[in-house]
Amino acid sequence: MRFNRMLLSTTLVIVALVIQVSVLARLQLPGAVPDLLLLTVLGLALVYGHVGGALVGFGAGLLADLAPPADHAAGRYALVLCVIGYLAGLARPDNGQLKSATGPMAVVVAAAIGSTLLYAGVGALVGDTAARHVGLGSLLFTAALYDLLLAPFVVPGIMALARRADNDPLAEAGGSSKATDVSAGWISSGTGLRIGSQRGGLRAKAAKARVARAGRIKGVKRL
Repeated sequence: MRFNRMLLSTTLVIVALVIQVSVLARLQLPGAVPDLLLLTVLGLALVYGHVGGALVGFGAGLLADLAPPADHAAGRYALVLCVIGYLAGLARPDNGQLKSATGPMAVVVAAAIGSTLLYAGVGALVGDTAARHVGLGSLLFTAALYDLLLAPFVVPGIMALARRADNDPLAEAGGSSKATDVSAGWISSGTGLRIGSQRGGLRAKAAKARVARAGRIKGVKRL
């Protein structure tokens, strides 16, 4: 990984972990806790690919294993996020573009469910049966729900930052590109905001206003 990728990934992971531990973990929501660290890994993996996603996932998971108040064996969450980051990176399109947010949203749901199952499975191997007492079904449902609700506000921004750090031409193309960017498509499709159509409508109205104004001016001159 290049230096700018390492610096950005480290910064985002640390910020996500601090928010995860100090804010989200204290909300006391029923079931699971919204996993901001997982969403950060997913956003970076969808830009960096499977190798970068695996490296970022391993580092983020290891940091979460060592950060207080961790109550599980070190390396457990690192293994989970390493696998999830690798698989999420495989879902990255070759051209880096998607016309719909359906694909990334499916990745979030699959990652939330897969990480919960994998974490519980590794815990069962080392004798941790906490998930069995809490209820695995409720954990799976709430983890997928919370992460899916939080993802549209986190993943697109992380993907945009990652592309800018890489000097990706797709990040600079913006509205001039005919294909919809992954992050822009996520916001427009995932949240129901028709950003592109609204901008197009405003531009069309502005053009019509200029034409009408020019017609009035020409009419006055002729008189």
